[in-house]
Amino acid sequence: MPPLWNSVLSAILCLSFPWLALAQQCSDSCRACGGPENNTCLACKDGWTLHGHHCVDVDECDSKPAGCPSDTYCFNTEGSYECRGCDPACAACMGSGPARCKKCTSGYGMTGAKCVDIDECGENELVCPGLDEFCVNMEGSFYCQCAKGFHREDGVCKAIQTSAAHDKGLFDDIQEEEVEVLQQMFFGVILCALATLAAKGDMVFTSIFMGAVAAMAGYWFSDRGDRLLESMLRGR
Repeated sequence: MPPLWNSVLSAILCLSFPWLALAQQCSDSCRACGGPENNTCLACKDGWTLHGHHCVDVDECDSKPAGCPSDTYCFNTEGSYECRGCDPACAACMGSGPARCKKCTSGYGMTGAKCVDIDECGENELVCPGLDEFCVNMEGSFYCQCAKGFHREDGVCKAIQTSAAHDKGLFDDIQEEEVEVLQQMFFGVILCALATLAAKGDMVFTSIFMGAVAAMAGYWFSDRGDRLLESMLRGR
C-alpha cells in the first residue's frame, strides 16, 4: 500500500478511534499521529496547524485579533496566547516596556517613541498654591508636602501649635514672694562678703559695706512703709 494511503488510513483510524492515538504516544501538539515523533502528526490540537506532518504553533497575536483589553497586549505562547499588562507609563500598548506604548497614561508624556515621567514640580505653573508647602515629584504623579513646623489640616498647611508648658521660661512659674526671697538671699550673700572684707580693716570695703547696709535698710523701710500706707488706704 502506498505511503500516502498509509497516512490517510492512520488518520481515519485515529480520528475514529481516539484511543489509537493515545496508544501511539503522540507528541504534545498532535491530536492524532502515526508515531511518537513530531513529524508523524496526522491532526493537530487547538492552537496548532498541520504543515506536512508537523504541527506548527499558531500565532494568535499575529493571525487574528486576540481580544485583549486596551491596557494589555497579546503575548503568544505554545498553542495559545496571554493578555499581559502594559507598562505603567502606557494607557495602551503593543508590547512590554514604555517604548511600546500607543499612548501615555496621565503623568507621562511621549518623548520620541517612549513615555517618560512628567516633572510637575519643574513646570512653570505653581502646582502647590500654599505658601507653606512645596511640591514633591513622583513617578507619574506628585504631591504637596507641608514645610517643617506645619501640618495639613482641612487641606491647608497650618503651623503646629506647641503646648504652653513647652513655651514657658525657666523662671515663668516663680511667684512674686519667691522673687523677693531670692533678692534678699542675693543681697545677703553680697553683704556677708563685704562684711568679711570690712572685718579685715579695708576702709574701701568698709565704706561699701556700710553703704549697702544703708541701702538695704532704706529699701526695706520704704517697701514696708508703702505697704503700710496702702493697707491704711484700703481700710485694712
